[in-house]
Amino acid sequence: MSIPFSKSPQYISQYPDLAFGLTLISGCQNFLNPPGFDHYKRRLLRKMRRRETLMEITKRIESYERFFGGFGYECPLPKHLKRTVNSGFPRYNLIVDAHFMAEMCAGILVAVADYDRFDGKLTLDLAEEGEICRGMGKLEWFTKQGEIVFRDEREIVCVLCQGADEKTRVREDTRNVLFYAYAVPGIEGRYLREGLSIAAEIMCEFGQGTIEWLETQEYSQQ
Repeated sequence: MSIPFSKSPQYISQYPDLAFGLTLISGCQNFLNPPGFDHYKRRLLRKMRRRETLMEITKRIESYERFFGGFGYECPLPKHLKRTVNSGFPRYNLIVDAHFMAEMCAGILVAVADYDRFDGKLTLDLAEEGEICRGMGKLEWFTKQGEIVFRDEREIVCVLCQGADEKTRVREDTRNVLFYAYAVPGIEGRYLREGLSIAAEIMCEFGQGTIEWLETQEYSQQ
């Protein structure tokens, strides 16, 4: 199962060296708290809290914070990191937990979607002023000129600095899960792979899924 993905010429012109990562896991079960998962979470939390590791994660999150600030937005990652260090990983369901753990353990920005809800090919692109993304909870987001967006053939499905849409959000019956990770200036592709590998491992080990695709850096134009 391959992912029909490309970067637009506009994106490549503006950000020729930025990595982007995708991992697709098929046949997942979105359990609430499967056996052994709490132990797995504690192990990753201990590793993340180590002084040197936490310093590196914090530096990467600061890169996202600067990038968000350049567009006039507040980055959610610093608050998530503080909460995680103080209180541990939150518990929602397996897919959402995997998403948060990938972000916090690698210090990167990750989105998660129900792969079957995309319409056609996927494109990493730059927005025009005033485009609309229908966000979660029936919110409408309006893009700023040059914002990084992720599109399918019908509409914007995620705005890097604002969030993912309602259409592709994961649900209880989601079986094919796509995690995708954005780099910003200062973030190397290997950190995207690190975070996406954590998400994929969780969905395979605890959600009975199968990794169909895990890739970062370069993609052929479709």
